[in-house]
Amino acid sequence: MRERFLYIKTFGCQMNERDSEIIEHLLYPVGFLPVAEMGRADLVVINTCSIRAKAEQKVYSLLGQLRQNKSRNPALLICVAGCVAQQEGKIIQQRMPHVDIVVGTQQIYQLPEMIRKLDRGTVEPMLAVNLDSSFAIPAFQDYHYQEKKPSCSPSPAPDFKKFVTIMQGCNNFCSYCVVPYTRGREISRPVADILDEIRVLLARGVSEITLLGQNVNSYGQTNSVVDHGSVHFADLLRQVAALPGLKRLRFTTSNPKDLSDALMRCFAEIENLCPQFHLPVQSGSDRVLKRMNRNYTVAGYLLKVRTLRSYQPDLALSTDIIVGFPGETDEDFAATMELLQTVQYHSSFSFKYSDRPGTRSAGFDHKVDEKVKSERLARFQALQDSVSLERNRAYVGRIMEVTVEGKGKNNMLYGRTTTNHIVHFPASGMDRIRPGDALQVRINLAGQHSLTGKITGEQYHD
Repeated sequence: MRERFLYIKTFGCQMNERDSEIIEHLLYPVGFLPVAEMGRADLVVINTCSIRAKAEQKVYSLLGQLRQNKSRNPALLICVAGCVAQQEGKIIQQRMPHVDIVVGTQQIYQLPEMIRKLDRGTVEPMLAVNLDSSFAIPAFQDYHYQEKKPSCSPSPAPDFKKFVTIMQGCNNFCSYCVVPYTRGREISRPVADILDEIRVLLARGVSEITLLGQNVNSYGQTNSVVDHGSVHFADLLRQVAALPGLKRLRFTTSNPKDLSDALMRCFAEIENLCPQFHLPVQSGSDRVLKRMNRNYTVAGYLLKVRTLRSYQPDLALSTDIIVGFPGETDEDFAATMELLQTVQYHSSFSFKYSDRPGTRSAGFDHKVDEKVKSERLARFQALQDSVSLERNRAYVGRIMEVTVEGKGKNNMLYGRTTTNHIVHFPASGMDRIRPGDALQVRINLAGQHSLTGKITGEQYHD
């Protein structure tokens, strides 16, 4: 089998990052080795996101650039995968005839056979974007790839930490969201498949796992394909946490309406569950939340925040905010600013609303002017920066466990705390430190988005 090179460009969320890893693993037996430079690639895969219009625009811009690459190298294969592929389908083929493969979110496992067909001389562009209500996530793990992984691999993420998908799709149909249309209805993986995959990762030296799903809180409760019995997400979390060798456990993301007391108690009762929680609220206005079809109120959300903090006082809480949703008034936005002041989020991901094809909110009236959206977003982010700085200053003087991720500038290492804060610290005299090592670091400086500290004592990896 001749050696070929694969370049994957990933847009969007952690779910897409995990899908890109799976694509890389799937294509290795077909002869593709991953590279970090697009110019070296025989196959370029663009794994796309359509949550926001800006990400979709970036995809088409990159495809325009690749048209020139294809004209210089007709043998170059171009594949569009993910949510934009699922959403646009044939439109991509019509607008971008130089694209060889368009593959949707449920069909990425078909990529090796699609490549084989092209190798056998198929000249028709290949399209696989059907969403199947009976789809089951394959029991995927590659037992041999890691041992054979070539040195040319870009390895964007440290090898000691990995994502594991536990479910895909969503049944909530928030009025602004394309996920039910691009990833389908909720599908939960069997517990045995999840545990088997994690055991393989732990045997390879992985020590930190993040469980992924569009709404992990509803794991196992809405899937008619696989019989999960009475397994809820909290049950799965406890089974994963008990696996030998797992030092840190995280998960994302959650819908507040499905957040159970059983899950909240896990933060107090599971030792290796990191005290970090991403709980998207989207707006501080009940009126806007109703138009968004979020199915909870601000009061209900705040009650769950108080309960979470009663179980885990050191919990670092983050959220998502959409600014300028159709019909959002100055009073609605003021309520969102008040919510930020009340909850004091450690961090947030905030965005201007944009219409997405096929969503109900795309047809809503009373759209907010772009200038107003930009002004509101700037105000929100300025307040969040101030809150984040104050939150981070509370860590100054504390000794925190930091897992090393890599080396930065000026002979500084960086890593993450259990609360998911990035910490920079000098590495002088500590040449035996490796990614994945857990060190005790005393925090001496706080910024808006990271911390700085110093290693306490002599600590080495055994």
